[in-house]
Amino acid sequence: MAGDHLIGRTLDGRYRIEALVARGGMATVYAAHDLRLRRTVAVKVMHASLAEDPGFVHRFEREAHAAAQLANPHVVAVHDQGRDADTGAVYLVMEYVVGRTVRDVLGQRGALTEVQALAVLDPVLQALAAAHDAGFVHRDVKPENVLIGDDGRIKVTDFGLARAIVSSPMSAATQGVLIGTVAYLSPEQVERGYADARSDVYGAGVLLYEMLTGQVPHSGETPLAVAFQHVHSDVPAPSLLRPGMTSIVDGIVERATRRDPDQRYQDARAFLAEVRAARAAIDASYVAPAMPDAVAAAATGTLPRATATPTATVTSTAATPATATEAEPAPRRRRRGRRWLPITLLLVALIGVGTWWATAGTHSTVPSIVGLPVADARQALQDASLTAVEDPQWSRTVPEGDVIDAQPSPGMSVLHGTTVRLIVSKGPERYAVPDITGSSPTAARAALAQVKLRLGSTSTRYSDTVVSGRIIASNPPAGQIARPGDRVDIVVSKGPAPIAVPNVVGRSAASAAAALTAAGFTPTSTTAYDDRVPAGMVARTAPIAGALVQRGTTVQTVVSKGPAPVTVPDVFRMSQQRATAVLEAAGLRVAVKRSSGRLLNLVKSQTPTAGSVVPHGTTVTITVV
Repeated sequence: MAGDHLIGRTLDGRYRIEALVARGGMATVYAAHDLRLRRTVAVKVMHASLAEDPGFVHRFEREAHAAAQLANPHVVAVHDQGRDADTGAVYLVMEYVVGRTVRDVLGQRGALTEVQALAVLDPVLQALAAAHDAGFVHRDVKPENVLIGDDGRIKVTDFGLARAIVSSPMSAATQGVLIGTVAYLSPEQVERGYADARSDVYGAGVLLYEMLTGQVPHSGETPLAVAFQHVHSDVPAPSLLRPGMTSIVDGIVERATRRDPDQRYQDARAFLAEVRAARAAIDASYVAPAMPDAVAAAATGTLPRATATPTATVTSTAATPATATEAEPAPRRRRRGRRWLPITLLLVALIGVGTWWATAGTHSTVPSIVGLPVADARQALQDASLTAVEDPQWSRTVPEGDVIDAQPSPGMSVLHGTTVRLIVSKGPERYAVPDITGSSPTAARAALAQVKLRLGSTSTRYSDTVVSGRIIASNPPAGQIARPGDRVDIVVSKGPAPIAVPNVVGRSAASAAAALTAAGFTPTSTTAYDDRVPAGMVARTAPIAGALVQRGTTVQTVVSKGPAPVTVPDVFRMSQQRATAVLEAAGLRVAVKRSSGRLLNLVKSQTPTAGSVVPHGTTVTITVV
């Protein structure tokens, strides 16, 4: 079976899994050995398919936190929680209770006696009272969650559904599935999704009823049918199934399971006080226990099978034969009977008419309408003097518009005018893809989850109208019908597409600014000397021409101020040729003036003088002798 691969493995280097104990809808429970403390513990491992769901993991953690706050001997202790690094298993470590559940006991032995049932209920209510005192409501009281140890101790487990009473009302439905076992749900959990301490009282009252009778008070073909009965029908007295049961127990069950929560015991502690008073009244030898575990003695392995109160039997005996004289009056009695026959027949007829009026005359039988189109079902109900109200629900098997079920059920006798709830198929569960354009991917994921869809792949593209990081489009598009779990792919904007910076080098500053603005950029300007570009013309841009940047980017133009000024070098006493080369290398022009006299070919003087700062290209006159 799935999960058995854990047997023999050690979680987090501490808990060695040794044997499978039980498997449930959310998790599997194993017996394990705590290598550090050398004791046997129960390890509850969440199914791998749920371990990646944060909601289920949170529920696991909530169970640990709730149980950890309840210091009560009748609450199964939670020692540890974690996620194993090697296997990825999410687990809780709990106290290991060797024994059976109340469900096991009822399955093996049948209904309990009043004394036994109250003895089992006492510690259950102690545990619930501790939870209520701590501000928690269990929300899932049922025989499977009550453990009877081989040592006689009784403990309540599975606080995975526990919620803080002081928090805002929580929905009892998750994606259309009722949280808690429907046979034990209170009417307010079914109708409003709200649970408080009185809801646990209701569940414990149903538990008591089942222990006393061997069956739950409400049953039906579907969970919805059972839930409907919780809302619209009272829990019957246990004595109707177990004649001879005391009225005290009937009264306790009746008050604990009243449909109006204000009329029930207001919490488990008030319920417990009534149970102990009833035990004292039923069993004169009962004394309120000093130790909490003593109340479980009647529910241990020695618990005898409970039987219904025996009915009276008629024993046949041989009658003395009658004499002829004793038989003589018989003919006269027969004649008297004939004389009264017309009156008797009239009375029978009147009684029959009265019975018809009290039953068939004011009652109707809910017609067989399951599977009919809703219009035909409405007509059939109208013909039977009944009214209809529709409750649309998804169905993969029943065509859209046909009746899935009806409450009250077809075949039941009800008063004229009774409203029959028609569960009408909406067809396979489908949802319209929400409009997520303009949203962030995170917001889109949440919007899709609300209609049971998932975020699929993400691609990107440029958009001049949708800001970067927001959704441009989805596939399937908004409004298209999708199935639960379908993926919706999204296209996310990268913002506007980049554009190339135009080449404005060599243009005037004004012309360059106009060209950049027209291209969608923001121009700015600065100046610099440039030996190659005439003054007043653009020498270069930043970013450079041709670069791809976002529209609206600032582009700086560098406008030439012409060549940089030159410091005249000193060429005194240099030969004419050398002086000319030095001056030209500095960006100056050279004019030669010769003096009369002996020709030495040396520079005697220069104008402008050495050290002068002059514009690039200035002519320097050298006098050569």
